[in-house]
Order: sequence, then C-alpha cells, then structure tokens
Amino acid sequence: MSRPKKFPDELVQRGVRLAVESQRPVAQVARDLGMSPEMLRRAVRQAEADGGLRPDLPSTAEREEIKQLRRENFELRRANEILKTASAFFASNCQMLWMGCMRTFGSVR
Repeated sequence: MSRPKKFPDELVQRGVRLAVESQRPVAQVARDLGMSPEMLRRAVRQAEADGGLRPDLPSTAEREEIKQLRRENFELRRANEILKTASAFFASNCQMLWMGCMRTFGSVR
C-alpha cells in the first residue's frame, strides 16, 4: 500500500511548469512552492521523459508496462513451480501403481 502524497498533483504539475518555462533553478521553484527540491527534480525529469525530451528515461506508460510485465512474470513463474511439483507427485504415484500392478499380475508376455 502506498503512502499518501504530501502535495497535490496540481501543485507538483504547477512546479514542473514553472521550472521548465521560467528557466529558474528547480531548487528555487521548489523553495517558492514549499516543497522538497528532490521531489520537484524527479517530477521534472519524469515530465521530460513523458514528453520525449529524455530518451534515457522510461516514460510513465513504459514504467506501467514494465510493472505489469514483472507482475505477470512472477505469476507465470509461480504457476510453473506448481506444475513442476504436481508433475513430480503424479509421476511418483503412477510409478508406485505400476509396480504394484506388476507384483500382482506378474509380467505379461
């Protein structure tokens, strides 16, 4: 569960616009708005990535896709482990049944 946000999204977006449009340092804009410079710097970097200005950073959509793929990968790995365990269980039971059958009826030729 994520923790509550300290600042509303509108304030952060306003800070991003001010930092980009006014060409003032991010720390100064953050101080004027009463927020952490690091938080505003991260928001500015993410806005730049979303706008295609930072190809070295993943956009918000790409981050969500990566998150969803990791979740799906985890579920598939878990299902694979369950299937491996079930396969081993049924293989050992099948072998025991076969051996019991051979003892009872002998080898049929």
